[in-house]
Amino acid sequence: MTLSSSCWYTTGMTPQQLFSEISAGDFKPLYYFYGSEDYRIVEAQRFVARQFLPEKQASVNFCKIDGKKTRCTDLLAQLSVYPMLGERQVFVVSDFQRYKPTEVDRVLKMLDPADPNRIVILSSPGSKTPKKTSAFFKKVGQAAQAIEFGRLTRAETAALIKRKLSKAELNAEPEAMDTLIELIAGNRGALEVELDKIVDYLEPGGTLTVRDVRTITAGYQVFSIFELADEIVDRNQARVLQHIRTLLAEGNSPTGALYFLGQHFVSLYLVKNGKSLEPYRRWLAPKFRRQAEGFDNRQLENAILEVARVDAALRRGRQKPQLILEQLALNLMSGPQTA
Repeated sequence: MTLSSSCWYTTGMTPQQLFSEISAGDFKPLYYFYGSEDYRIVEAQRFVARQFLPEKQASVNFCKIDGKKTRCTDLLAQLSVYPMLGERQVFVVSDFQRYKPTEVDRVLKMLDPADPNRIVILSSPGSKTPKKTSAFFKKVGQAAQAIEFGRLTRAETAALIKRKLSKAELNAEPEAMDTLIELIAGNRGALEVELDKIVDYLEPGGTLTVRDVRTITAGYQVFSIFELADEIVDRNQARVLQHIRTLLAEGNSPTGALYFLGQHFVSLYLVKNGKSLEPYRRWLAPKFRRQAEGFDNRQLENAILEVARVDAALRRGRQKPQLILEQLALNLMSGPQTA
């Protein structure tokens, strides 16, 4: 195992590159994990700890620090305790973006020069990740190896689904595979949850059908959000407002709902202008084409921009998500249909 002694990096690294380096025993002393996929961030933190720490040290020398609840002075105190001779440590500091600029400076200064027996992973949740143009991001990106954990690609999603179904001795109809990929939409955590349910539901040797996907994953938020998007397009105001309240009451992520709504209106804009959809969405083109008839290009462009604006408002966290989403829905439904 090797640990680079330099703390200064100028380029980002992909999750795949991180996996390759860690698997080869090549570790950086300081990482910054960020991006929309919180599940993948947590997964990567555990992977780094498992690979770096000897088995006997993993239970006591893997320290998680909640940045939302930990004062900077307390964080510095914990980081100032160096590992004993022959021992290793991994510190994970969540919500690091919440610290003030002067506090960030103090933490980064303490971690330089690096200790060869310690790895520190700073992270930000998807809903609070600072912009890449921000002073915070530039500062942390210079001191730490930054890695963005975004949604899985279609190819990555398909490969993981096939691997898990094969291990469970299950097959899948092509349309069922397309539907499942669309529902998961690159969400690593959703993939694990939904595939576990499918494996428990079907007998070994069985074949997954579209009907199975809709039956087994009926409680998953994607179906509800798909329906919400359809209701907005149909301008069913009463149903839309009730649907938003239900989604949030059931614990669904506001940013997750926004992602799917944004994708929906982007798809409407693409089919209206004769453009191709992503491969895993092409089977929905006929429905999108019908829905796009109720909007002109200006309305669709405004809808896409409005979703982006609301996403930024949610990240700032100054208003209640329900109020923000309800106002967005009303704005998206405003204006006469053109068809």
